Amino acid sequence: MSEAALSEAPRRRRGGGRAGRIAVREAVPQPDRRPVRPGLPAGRFRPLSAGDMQLVYDTALSLLEDVGMGDPLDEFVEAAVPLGAWIDDAGRIRLPRSIVERAIETAAKEWIWHGFDDDRSVQVGGDHVYFGTAGAAVMIYDHVTGTFRDSVAQDVYDCGRLVDVLDNLHFYVRTVVARDIVEARHLDLTTAYAVMCSTTKPGGSSWFDPRWVYESVEMFDFVLGGAGEFEKRPFIAANNTFVVPPLRFAPDSAHCLVAQVRTGMPINLLSALQAGATAPAALAGALAQAVAECLGGLTFVNLLSPGHPCLLGLWPFVSDLRTGAMSGGSGEEGILNAAAAEIGRWLGLPTGVAAGMTDSKVNDAQAGYEKGLNVGLAGHAGANLVYESAGMLASLLACSYEALVIDNDMLGAINRTVRGIEVNADTLSAELIAEVIAGPGHFLGSPQTLELMESEYLYPLVSNRDTPEDWTDAGSKAAHDVAHDHVNAVLEHHWPTHISAATDTAVRDAFPIHLPAQGPPTAAPVSS
Repeated sequence: MSEAALSEAPRRRRGGGRAGRIAVREAVPQPDRRPVRPGLPAGRFRPLSAGDMQLVYDTALSLLEDVGMGDPLDEFVEAAVPLGAWIDDAGRIRLPRSIVERAIETAAKEWIWHGFDDDRSVQVGGDHVYFGTAGAAVMIYDHVTGTFRDSVAQDVYDCGRLVDVLDNLHFYVRTVVARDIVEARHLDLTTAYAVMCSTTKPGGSSWFDPRWVYESVEMFDFVLGGAGEFEKRPFIAANNTFVVPPLRFAPDSAHCLVAQVRTGMPINLLSALQAGATAPAALAGALAQAVAECLGGLTFVNLLSPGHPCLLGLWPFVSDLRTGAMSGGSGEEGILNAAAAEIGRWLGLPTGVAAGMTDSKVNDAQAGYEKGLNVGLAGHAGANLVYESAGMLASLLACSYEALVIDNDMLGAINRTVRGIEVNADTLSAELIAEVIAGPGHFLGSPQTLELMESEYLYPLVSNRDTPEDWTDAGSKAAHDVAHDHVNAVLEHHWPTHISAATDTAVRDAFPIHLPAQGPPTAAPVSS
């Protein structure tokens, strides 16, 4: 804009603009008019060519037939051998291409991951992309002290309460391990209950033993009102790392996999290899191995129950080859996840990846650029579910409440870029431009401007857009300090009440729940 035009433009103090922005932030538009929404179509970023994907796929199928999967369960052998699979001299099960491709044909291409509140359910598959959490962090970063402490059961619940009110997080898979619980049965049941109680969004957890899978489903059925109710509306999914790379079943997790199939629980079939350590350092080789492992799991799931809701959990991690340490925030991780998402779309199978795994220990610039790069690529490549997209620090060893809030802003911005720009006669605005030139000379009072404030533009929760003067007048708070204030407000006031007090008491009488009863049941919810 020229100096003359600038001098003629309406002048105003940013303070008034700040009040206007606050008013917009507090206004809640209807879901179908929000600038970003869960499940927007994605997939414009394509790091691989069609020929590349065919080569990766062919290599994966060759690995399953020529190398096979080690330590198969009897259930897998009994289902696959009559169809042409065989056990070699090393005890590995070899899967002919025909069996795998038949499983791909019968696999569910889309399915509903229910929320406890069905209005918050997500449709997994197709070109829909959703962002959420996951992880097995063993520490919480304490914002006040700047130190790490062991994570406990209360953290599982409190992270879920935060996710429950953060609009740009669409599902909550447990983020931390409750290290205050030693006995495995108690840990599995308490974690599952803490996830269920903390949010009405779709939830997820992991299990050590198939017995606790069955018992958890009994608990879910009880809360829903009777036997078999969970299978009708499964609102908790399993993150199951069923494979020990390279290409070997993890027996305990594989037994849990069978239990999850039999109870109707959706499954994220996880291959969490590490390039340069448990997979080739060559990124293409790591990708091919991950695809082989996930397709092996998909094959056995669909032999046991054709069309069972599951997804390819292609989580290929990356090593810093100088030290062997995980490098979850690297550019290599970002492009590998994007390629994994594209392969899943090419196969027509629901696919999830892990992004947002910064290697930084605090909520700093490193955390910001690593998360933004990795989550942005995963979203634009069309991963149906982007796990670990918020809250994580220290290469997945730690979780931060403040990071959940900060990353929620990041996810909103990323999802806005996924939405893209709608180009049509109305949005091109040729008539409006002519009217403004002939009239007021600016667009500030245009009905279009006022209308699109809600539907086209996204306003962050904690990110600051004030002038330096206004920011200083407001206390000069950094984003992590503003996020900390929001965390405190949510944890003080937001107590989900979808599980009644009577039901909560009955569950605690029947199952070993090592999470204190949470109150106050009549507290007003905190809006995001």
